[in-house]
Amino acid sequence: MSIGVSPSLIAGANIKGFTTISVLPPPPPSYFLGYTLPSGHPCNTFTLPPPPADKKRTGPRPCPVCYLPVDEAIALMPKFPSPSPVLKNLAFIYEETLSRDGEFGGSDFGGYPTLRQRNESFDIRESMSVHCGFVRGTKPGRNTGFDMDEDDLLEMEQCHGVVVASAIFGNFDEINEPTNISDYSKETVCFLMFVDEETEKYLRISGRLGTRKKIGLWRIIVAHNLPYTDPRRTGKIPKLLLHRMVPNAHYSIWLDGKLELVVDPYQILERFLWRKNATFAISKHYRRFDVFVEAEANKAAGKYENASIDFQIEFYKNEGLTPYTEAKLPLISDVPEGCVIVREHVPISDLFTCLWFNEVDRFTSRDQISFSTVRDKLLSRVDFHFLMFLDCERRNFVVQKYHRDILERLVAPVAIALSPPPPLETLPEKVARRGPGRRGRDRRPGSRRHRKVVAGGRDINMEANYTVLFV
Repeated sequence: MSIGVSPSLIAGANIKGFTTISVLPPPPPSYFLGYTLPSGHPCNTFTLPPPPADKKRTGPRPCPVCYLPVDEAIALMPKFPSPSPVLKNLAFIYEETLSRDGEFGGSDFGGYPTLRQRNESFDIRESMSVHCGFVRGTKPGRNTGFDMDEDDLLEMEQCHGVVVASAIFGNFDEINEPTNISDYSKETVCFLMFVDEETEKYLRISGRLGTRKKIGLWRIIVAHNLPYTDPRRTGKIPKLLLHRMVPNAHYSIWLDGKLELVVDPYQILERFLWRKNATFAISKHYRRFDVFVEAEANKAAGKYENASIDFQIEFYKNEGLTPYTEAKLPLISDVPEGCVIVREHVPISDLFTCLWFNEVDRFTSRDQISFSTVRDKLLSRVDFHFLMFLDCERRNFVVQKYHRDILERLVAPVAIALSPPPPLETLPEKVARRGPGRRGRDRRPGSRRHRKVVAGGRDINMEANYTVLFV
């Protein structure tokens, strides 16, 4: 008969008055190892159809994705976590007294790790302790910078399954409410929207935010004592360190504030994680796939100081960064479209986003520049289940909206000055008639309007057919 509730304690039969008790080793942990859809399932043979023949529509566009129905996706949700290769236990550094021994970069929020500590953090071991933001407190969000109210911290601890998260800082975007969400997701998924005090003030004045801290499905979480003055750098905290704020969650989908979710979260997780047996999924950039080209594009657009971008690229070159070539296949790009991240919260994917955040904290806030360096260092050491999917697939489940400043310009009334008509006696007796314009070959040379098209290099998949590349 069994003794107690532990499966490792087993009592043998009572033989001649003696009761034998055997202590067996605990069973090995169970892991999710993926699945295949049934033979003949339409998603097994799904391929991208030819792009629509619409010459008037230019630029990137969505492409079809073979999702499962919501109830089927929910039924396939793994009962066990995916394995984390090599790394089993990940801890985070807490510094009661900040060490400022780092050679350059860093912050009071993320710490000042030395270059030696940085290099050691890429040496994957069974148990590791790394810098991962929130270094000044034992609990993220409590006197650490990026502080949150106690009821919000408690709310986030109650998220035990799936989290959909987004953020708006500097009142930069409007809140986009998710659509096409199943009743099951409404009941089981945590929808978390992080905002700063400036955005909160606007939401309350506009009447959208009341005492319940809810706008539609979103739970509004106000961050205080922000560690950075740049809203874009602040936004990397919930984007890359979400696992530290929702420690009990198993899966998360990150959306930039400008995006509207239009597909159920369980369908997205099934399509891009579970069916692919991946623990981290992100889309490639729709046009650029080389870090050097991405850096120049950031400089041309004034995204960050040119000298800082040059310094970061030179540092990575000295570490071995080279331009992207097809020799890197099956990795299809070095540049992500980082506005969406789909991931499972297991130690190896948590480590990836910790180290990615550390690069953002040390160098520029342009996370697309540092992405491939962190990814490639990890992949060179462990079989990290990483998926990069097409940008047109991403555009299938999110819709990009305008930033607030553009929206306000679009809806602003246009003042039209009306002048009275001239007196009759000043009207000309005859109006000169305009002759027919030049047509066809008679048009003056150079008068035809051309749109300049500059390709960012040869694409290596069918997504090129869904994208017209413009400067």
